[in-house]
Amino acid sequence: MNTSFNNPITEDDIADYLANTPDFFERHAELLAAVQLTSPHGHRAVSLQERQATQLREKIKVLESRIMDMIRNGNENVLLSDKLLRWARTLFLATDPLTLPTLIADEIAEQFSVPQVGIKMWGVAPQFAYADFANGVSEDAKLFATSLMEPFCGVNSGFEAVSWLPEPQAATSLAILPLRMGLVGSATPAFGLLVLASPDAQRFNSAMGTDFLGRLAELASAALTRLR
Repeated sequence: MNTSFNNPITEDDIADYLANTPDFFERHAELLAAVQLTSPHGHRAVSLQERQATQLREKIKVLESRIMDMIRNGNENVLLSDKLLRWARTLFLATDPLTLPTLIADEIAEQFSVPQVGIKMWGVAPQFAYADFANGVSEDAKLFATSLMEPFCGVNSGFEAVSWLPEPQAATSLAILPLRMGLVGSATPAFGLLVLASPDAQRFNSAMGTDFLGRLAELASAALTRLR
């Protein structure tokens, strides 16, 4: 009985045979040149070698694009680090503690091109209690600051901190940074809030990473301990 009709050879059988017989195309090299495939860029037939070359070129383009993205991200990170260092250097050089809150806000606005920056503190030393940055904060805002384990980023939904900005009505997206002695993520009570605002709804969006903002808050907090 002829079993070829009952068990016909399938494509998987052919693929398995070729995979397990690597010298097949060495013995039948002329088949490689004769194989015709459909081009991915049209319906014309192309040789196997041309199809493989096309696929290889496409893979190279993808890799080149990824490398360029990595280079761009690397350059952006270097620029950001330079700005952060310049900002920190300005804080180290400040000799009058009373000017620190304004200096922190102004330098963030300049170094990082943030349209509006506001800052408030509480629990400051008696000699600084009269300053504008140490007044006008409700108990609810203080509790909110302590509840933030990391910077908040998102749309302006009526936060009290927005009223500390020069132009509250122009604040569409916000980054609200709690100021505390502990590192980001610690439960140490906050002693202040730093608010960054932009008219661009996507500048500070809820999906963005907050690691850099966290470092910013830690440095600002460390500098402001001279007021406590």
